[in-house]
Amino acid sequence: MQDQLKVALIQSDLVWENPKQNRKNFSEKIESILNEVAVIVLPEMFATGFTMKTETVAETMDGKTVAWMKKQAEKTGAAIVGSLIISEDGNYYNRLLFVEPSGVITTYDKRHTFTLAGEDKVYSAGKEKVIITYKGWKFCPLVCYDLRFPVWARNVENYDVLLYVANWPKPRILAWDTLLKARAIENMSYVVGVNRVGLDEAQNEYSGNSAVYDVLGNAITAIKPNKEQIEVVALERNHINFYRNKLKFLDDKDEFILK
Repeated sequence: MQDQLKVALIQSDLVWENPKQNRKNFSEKIESILNEVAVIVLPEMFATGFTMKTETVAETMDGKTVAWMKKQAEKTGAAIVGSLIISEDGNYYNRLLFVEPSGVITTYDKRHTFTLAGEDKVYSAGKEKVIITYKGWKFCPLVCYDLRFPVWARNVENYDVLLYVANWPKPRILAWDTLLKARAIENMSYVVGVNRVGLDEAQNEYSGNSAVYDVLGNAITAIKPNKEQIEVVALERNHINFYRNKLKFLDDKDEFILK
């Protein structure tokens, strides 16, 4: 178990429905990370942007972007995290992949599809919450709109890091900032949120506002909005243990069953 875990957040613009160019762009960004890190986090649908045109850009788990993620993880020695459009068994999924350097892949399918954009009409919703143990740290990976649903994120598994990848538009960015902070406080965990920047094909604007919050809700990153940026942050095991043992708020959490 590592007492410290370094995570790189890549806040980036995306080239619309162009996986090849996005892979090239992210290869360059990943190569520019000089620090030794354990996890590298990319935005939601990092290969395409948030598109509903699944038939033109969907890939399979044997596709080029998954292979690229495996190659990057092996090359860097870091887990690569981001979501893709995956076609499987006649369905399309907004699927987060957590790809380890060993080649092990853990997946999470976005549970809350974004009805405002019609995502629910195109993509099948995931049904299972996933906890990933990596280097002794427990991650709970979620995707964008999931952030608005605190019951789904509730820390009943004693995870250490709640991780969100997103395409969250600028007009509602106050909700992104506020809810990331709230999720950290109520779950007494680190929260990592990586959002894109730039304009998409529909002229939706994204400001990024990627951030990491500690268990007290303090922002421990200084990523600037509206620009591409990479920041490496160190998560500390002692920080989690100290405040959970001192405050014991999670001991008083409600019990519930999700249906």
